[in-house]
Amino acid sequence: MEDLTPAGSETRLVHPDHLREFTAAVYESAGVPTDDAILMADTLVQADMWGHQSHGMLRLGWYYARLRSGAMKPVADTRIVVDGGAIAVMDGGDGPGQVVARRAVDDAVIRALKHGVGVVSIRNSNHFGTCMYYTRIGAQQGCVMLLMSNAGPNMAPWGGLKKKIGTNPWSIAAPGGSHPPVVMDMANSGVARGKIYLADKRHEPIPAHWAVDAQGHPTTDPKAALNGFILPMAGHKGYVMGVMVDVLSGVLSGSEFLDRVHGPYDPVNRSGAGHLMIALNVASFQPMEEFNARIDAYIASLKDVPVAPGHSQVYFPGELEVQADATHRAQGLTLPADTLADLERVAREAGVPYPF
Repeated sequence: MEDLTPAGSETRLVHPDHLREFTAAVYESAGVPTDDAILMADTLVQADMWGHQSHGMLRLGWYYARLRSGAMKPVADTRIVVDGGAIAVMDGGDGPGQVVARRAVDDAVIRALKHGVGVVSIRNSNHFGTCMYYTRIGAQQGCVMLLMSNAGPNMAPWGGLKKKIGTNPWSIAAPGGSHPPVVMDMANSGVARGKIYLADKRHEPIPAHWAVDAQGHPTTDPKAALNGFILPMAGHKGYVMGVMVDVLSGVLSGSEFLDRVHGPYDPVNRSGAGHLMIALNVASFQPMEEFNARIDAYIASLKDVPVAPGHSQVYFPGELEVQADATHRAQGLTLPADTLADLERVAREAGVPYPF
């Protein structure tokens, strides 16, 4: 788990259940139905539990601002506008991305269990947090799950100097046999934009390979990075991957794409985000017992190598998050002072008690 808390920073230990209750109350104050508010709260808290503070409680104020402005509608009026059996197109109606994505996961799994594969293309959604929150749900129901999404622009096309492409994350999760799901969750940028926001809030420099300024020069200043461009991972390869995720998420779904998408940092413009959800029913490929035995053997083989200096063990994808979650469930979450201060501000605006 990457530790983004600087030495000497003021922090506070908070119980995850208290965070969920508080966050759900904030969402309900903005008109989100109770069950949806609980889901949205859990996605934020769970990101912190996994050690991904860039996608955790740091973001509550951004989502709340979008609800208050009307850019994101509090009630997700989702509709299936194309029903082709194994394939469907869902319109999210500009509702909360977390609710839209959860409904799409459930729909894709149902279709996969019936047809072997379930594909749900989603238009008119919003940012939904971490991809792995949703792909793990499908993996826990016996499916290999793929989810991708476009996002507000923060990367320039390779060789250009204008924001056009989002970090455009994607995730794949597979059942883990006797282990938790095997999960990949990554953006096509070298770093998630949220980590640069996190560094800016903490007045920390960023690594020079994360971003360039508006003139295309490497920078360690997070403010200059946010005004400039986040760099794609692996150079031009990350650029190409980001483009293809946008094609599959935005163009194919009939949603917005490129710089017509607005991210969670924008408090007033509708998002237009699109997603693609694919569920593969493992039992349609081979008996589940056989797959479980094979994935157990796969994980065992991954771990059956000498441990390199500076490492404590070999992890399979998703294992770090599982271990972080167990630690935080036992010890509570440690949140930085700037995040807690922002939560207090949101509590005042929402008119809900601030319990921390």
